[in-house]
Amino acid sequence: MPYTARHRFARISPTKVRPVARMITGMPVPEALETLGFSPKRGAKMLLKVLQSAVANAGGDAEPDEMFVLEARVDGGPVAPGTKRWIPVSRGMAHGIRKRTSHIMVMIEQTQAQGES
Repeated sequence: MPYTARHRFARISPTKVRPVARMITGMPVPEALETLGFSPKRGAKMLLKVLQSAVANAGGDAEPDEMFVLEARVDGGPVAPGTKRWIPVSRGMAHGIRKRTSHIMVMIEQTQAQGES
Protein backbone atom coordinates (compact mmCIF):
# COMPACT_ATOMS: atom_id res chain seq x y z
CA MET A 1 0.00 0.00 0.00
CA PRO A 2 1.54 3.35 -0.99
CA TYR A 3 1.88 6.18 1.52
CA THR A 4 1.80 9.77 0.35
CA ALA A 5 2.69 13.22 1.63
CA ARG A 6 2.13 16.59 -0.02
CA HIS A 7 3.44 20.11 0.30
CA ARG A 8 0.99 22.36 -1.46
CA PHE A 9 1.68 25.99 -2.44
CA ALA A 10 5.43 25.72 -1.83
CA ARG A 11 7.01 29.08 -2.66
CA ILE A 12 9.51 27.77 -5.21
CA SER A 13 9.33 27.36 -8.96
CA PRO A 14 8.49 23.81 -10.12
CA THR A 15 11.36 23.89 -12.62
CA LYS A 16 13.82 24.18 -9.73
CA VAL A 17 12.42 21.20 -7.80
CA ARG A 18 11.70 18.75 -10.66
CA PRO A 19 15.34 17.69 -11.31
CA VAL A 20 15.75 16.80 -7.63
CA ALA A 21 12.45 14.89 -7.63
CA ARG A 22 13.52 12.91 -10.71
CA MET A 23 16.81 12.10 -8.98
CA ILE A 24 15.15 10.34 -5.99
CA THR A 25 12.37 8.51 -7.86
CA GLY A 26 12.94 4.76 -7.57
CA MET A 27 15.54 5.03 -4.81
CA PRO A 28 15.29 3.19 -1.50
CA VAL A 29 14.09 5.58 1.21
CA PRO A 30 17.33 5.64 3.29
CA GLU A 31 19.39 6.39 0.20
CA ALA A 32 16.94 9.12 -0.89
CA LEU A 33 17.04 10.70 2.58
CA GLU A 34 20.84 10.75 2.50
CA THR A 35 20.94 12.14 -1.05
CA LEU A 36 18.52 14.95 -0.23
CA GLY A 37 20.36 15.74 3.01
CA PHE A 38 23.60 16.42 1.14
CA SER A 39 22.10 18.23 -1.86
CA PRO A 40 22.84 21.98 -1.89
CA LYS A 41 19.61 22.86 -3.70
CA ARG A 42 16.81 24.66 -1.84
CA GLY A 43 14.18 22.38 -3.34
CA ALA A 44 15.98 19.36 -1.86
CA LYS A 45 15.26 20.62 1.65
CA MET A 46 11.54 20.85 0.83
CA LEU A 47 11.53 17.39 -0.73
CA LEU A 48 13.37 16.02 2.30
CA LYS A 49 10.62 17.24 4.64
CA VAL A 50 7.90 15.81 2.40
CA LEU A 51 9.71 12.45 2.23
CA GLN A 52 10.11 12.39 6.02
CA SER A 53 6.40 13.12 6.33
CA ALA A 54 5.56 10.21 4.00
CA VAL A 55 7.71 7.88 6.15
CA ALA A 56 5.91 9.15 9.25
CA ASN A 57 2.55 8.54 7.53
CA ALA A 58 3.57 4.91 7.09
CA GLY A 59 3.81 4.77 10.87
CA GLY A 60 4.57 1.37 12.35
CA ASP A 61 3.34 -0.50 9.27
CA ALA A 62 6.81 -0.86 7.76
CA GLU A 63 10.44 -0.02 8.37
CA PRO A 64 11.90 2.79 6.22
CA ASP A 65 14.70 0.38 5.24
CA GLU A 66 12.13 -1.77 3.43
CA MET A 67 10.59 1.09 1.44
CA PHE A 68 11.37 2.86 -1.81
CA VAL A 69 10.24 6.09 -3.48
CA LEU A 70 7.48 5.04 -5.86
CA GLU A 71 6.83 8.53 -7.24
CA ALA A 72 8.04 12.07 -6.60
CA ARG A 73 5.96 14.57 -8.53
CA VAL A 74 6.13 18.37 -8.71
CA ASP A 75 3.20 20.20 -10.27
CA GLY A 76 2.83 23.90 -10.83
CA GLY A 77 0.64 25.80 -8.41
CA PRO A 78 -0.98 29.20 -8.80
CA VAL A 79 1.04 32.38 -8.96
CA ALA A 80 1.50 33.47 -5.35
CA PRO A 81 -1.09 36.03 -4.25
CA GLY A 82 0.09 39.37 -2.96
CA THR A 83 3.11 39.44 -5.26
CA LYS A 84 1.82 41.95 -7.78
CA ARG A 85 4.98 43.83 -8.52
CA TRP A 86 6.24 45.30 -11.76
CA ILE A 87 9.53 45.58 -13.58
CA PRO A 88 10.09 48.39 -16.08
CA VAL A 89 10.83 47.40 -19.67
CA SER A 90 11.42 49.27 -22.89
CA ARG A 91 9.23 52.10 -24.23
CA GLY A 92 7.82 53.01 -20.83
CA MET A 93 5.96 49.72 -20.34
CA ALA A 94 5.99 47.40 -17.36
CA HIS A 95 5.81 43.61 -17.03
CA GLY A 96 4.55 41.77 -13.99
CA ILE A 97 6.84 39.71 -11.77
CA ARG A 98 5.35 36.23 -11.39
CA LYS A 99 6.20 34.45 -8.16
CA ARG A 100 5.63 30.76 -8.90
CA THR A 101 4.41 28.10 -6.47
CA SER A 102 4.62 24.31 -6.54
CA HIS A 103 2.66 21.31 -5.34
CA ILE A 104 5.18 18.65 -4.21
CA MET A 105 3.93 15.06 -3.79
CA VAL A 106 5.98 12.05 -2.68
CA MET A 107 4.64 8.49 -2.72
CA ILE A 108 6.54 5.64 -1.03
CA GLU A 109 5.77 1.95 -1.01
CA GLN A 110 7.04 -1.12 0.81
CA THR A 111 9.20 -3.51 -1.17
CA GLN A 112 7.77 -7.02 -1.50
CA ALA A 113 9.48 -9.59 0.70
CA GLN A 114 10.51 -12.86 -0.97
CA GLY A 115 8.19 -15.01 1.17
CA GLU A 116 5.05 -12.95 0.42
CA SER A 117 2.73 -13.58 -2.48
